[in-house]
Formats: sequence, structure tokens, C-alpha cells
Amino acid sequence: MADVVVEGLSKTFRNKPALKNISVSVASGEMVALIGASGSGKSTLLRHIAGLIQSDRDDRCKIHVGGRPVQADGRLSAEARDIRRDIGVIFQQFNLVNRLSVLTNVLTGVLGRIPALRGTLGLFTHAEMLAAMQALARVGIAETARQRASTLSGGQQQRAAIARAMVQGAKIVLADEPIASLDPASAKRVMQTLAEINENDGITVVVCLHQVEYARRYCPRTIALRDGEVAYDGPSEALTHEFLREIYGEASEELVLPDVPEKAPAQQAALRPAAAFAGA
Repeated sequence: MADVVVEGLSKTFRNKPALKNISVSVASGEMVALIGASGSGKSTLLRHIAGLIQSDRDDRCKIHVGGRPVQADGRLSAEARDIRRDIGVIFQQFNLVNRLSVLTNVLTGVLGRIPALRGTLGLFTHAEMLAAMQALARVGIAETARQRASTLSGGQQQRAAIARAMVQGAKIVLADEPIASLDPASAKRVMQTLAEINENDGITVVVCLHQVEYARRYCPRTIALRDGEVAYDGPSEALTHEFLREIYGEASEELVLPDVPEKAPAQQAALRPAAAFAGA
């Protein structure tokens, strides 16, 4: 079963096309990377899936998440708000409230599922607090629960954001450049955490990445965007440096970390542009 289905998505900003007739699907339990050079449209695609922005009004786009319609023909569906309760969105800038404790930030994940008054007053049950502590333990930062969020490192803040999505009960996690501002060690830990919740909890993960090495290591499948179109959709291990240069030209240098040796091209036969995957 497909957890995410996008059909014919186009988006224009100020008369400049950002996405051009995008059609992709993500199966339940998959961990998929979205890669692309700056301005390729990967973050815009992710935000459409999350129901945070709408496609062009004259577009015949349809987006379904978990088998339910998020938007169609440039309009959000009546179910969009309910569907978003099952979608955990993780942003590059963490989106934590710095003055609140880490535990309270994680507990905000339940706000969409509890009475508004209780959420406004911060009245969380013992079971909810226990679930938040368990989530923090799973991402490896339980000892920070009582600290202000502002005291955490970037990597710790991002793991707190992942814990918040877990407490939310998200069935799908959409991570928009979650490691872009992190050092390599923190980036690795965040990606490992996403991979663990995908493998152990069966949570579908779609993650925007700027460096292809992380896609190769953690995501079995990669969707590569170029100028608002799907340039490749297939196994991550097939994305050699040479093939990236074929897709992106000089812009491929943005996607490759310096001093990373080329992997052996184990599946050269798989190196086909997106057109070869039409209908896949």
C-alpha cells in the first residue's frame, strides 16, 4: 500500500515554475531520500505532501497520504487537518520553543489529539509524560528532559523534534533538510535515529537531503529532482558521482561531500534517467 501518492503536481511562484507535473509514490514503511541541487523543488514537494501549501489552482494535482486526500486541484481537502495529525514534519531549524523544557517541547506532539483547553494549560497526563520520556530515551537524550531547549546542541534539538513526532503518533515523517546545519557526527546520529524509527516502528520516512552520501547510506531509494522535475527514481546505491554529473552537470558538486571516495558502481545497469522509470 502506498502511504504517499502525488499525481500531476505543479507549482508556480511569481510566474516561475517550481514543480512541473510531478508524480511519485512512497510505499508504507519505506525510507526515501529526496535530493537535488538548490532550487530543485524538493522542499516544495515535501510541503505539498504535508498540506502546508497548495498546488496551482488550474492544476489537476491529487495528493493522498495514508489513502486519504490531502489536496486536489489546488485546494486542501476537508480532511487535511485530520490527516496532518498522522504526519510528523521535521524542519531544518528544529521548531522548538527555546524557553520551554525539552520534555514540554516533546509533549506538544500530543496537542492535536487532546482537548484544546488541556493543551493550552499544559495539563498532560502521566501516560503522556511517560510516553514523552520513553521517546527521549529512544533518541538518546533522556537526560536533557528538564533542560531548556535553548541549551541543547543542534543535533540534540533535532533528535528532540524526532521524539516529538513519535509522541504525536506520526505514521509518516517528512524531514526537510534535517541535517543541513549539523556537524557530521550530529548529522549521522540524526539519520541513524530516523532509520531506527523507520525500521523498528514501520514509520514511513521521506527526507530531503543535500548530500547524496547520506541517501546512499540510510535510504534504500532516492528520488532526485532537477529544475522541478523528477530526474531519477530508483536505488540509492546506483547514484554514483559519475551519474550525478550526468544528471546535474556542474551542480552535482553541491550533492557530494568533499574527500568522500567513489563507491564501486555495483549496479551500472540501473543508471537510467527518470524517463526510464515512467509508470514505476
